[in-house]
Amino acid sequence: MEYIYIVLEKSHTLLGKVSRLTDGYDYTHITISLNEDLKKFYSFSRFWHYAPFSSGFMKETLDCYAYGDNKSVKLKVFKIPVTKEEKSKIKRFIKDVYEDRENYVFNLYSALTMPLFHGFRIYKTYNCMSFCARALSMTKSVKLDKPYYKYTIAELDDLLSEYVFEEREFERERIENEHYMRRIPLIYNVGAFVRLNAVLLDRLLFKFLKKDKF
Repeated sequence: MEYIYIVLEKSHTLLGKVSRLTDGYDYTHITISLNEDLKKFYSFSRFWHYAPFSSGFMKETLDCYAYGDNKSVKLKVFKIPVTKEEKSKIKRFIKDVYEDRENYVFNLYSALTMPLFHGFRIYKTYNCMSFCARALSMTKSVKLDKPYYKYTIAELDDLLSEYVFEEREFERERIENEHYMRRIPLIYNVGAFVRLNAVLLDRLLFKFLKKDKF
């Protein structure tokens, strides 16, 4: 038997803090790790802390969550049993997205409208929730009763309750992503916002019937 690890993060971002004040739920980010050492995480998120609209597929490390004055971060880890074939398929999925990462973008519209529309698919886009749920849909251990892009983090938390592995504060040991905390000029952030919206609108209008490889 093999395993994958789904990891929930109690984010230190302003958005995360506001979200917790609004609904009282701790976790605002979700990732996949392939090994129990939890050294590398795969998800869809911002590339730099100070550039929320420059986002897409990310290979994250613990210092992307425990950054600056934050020496630790609270994580909830689920250990999901998978067959060798299922883990290989999930690895291929991650590799495929990574190799085509220039064309994959963050599904901002689905994330923002989740309370209203409960998520929707756009060609070659994911957010952290839909990316992890898509990987989980490739296993027999987890049964999704609705499309993968319609799950919130809290719903995935409930869905995986029998696989809780650990929940605690994790302290960062070193800085691995040296550029994550660099300051990003306002003009770059404005440009990233415009580019992201242009791509999402184009795919909504002209590629709504196209499907991803996985």
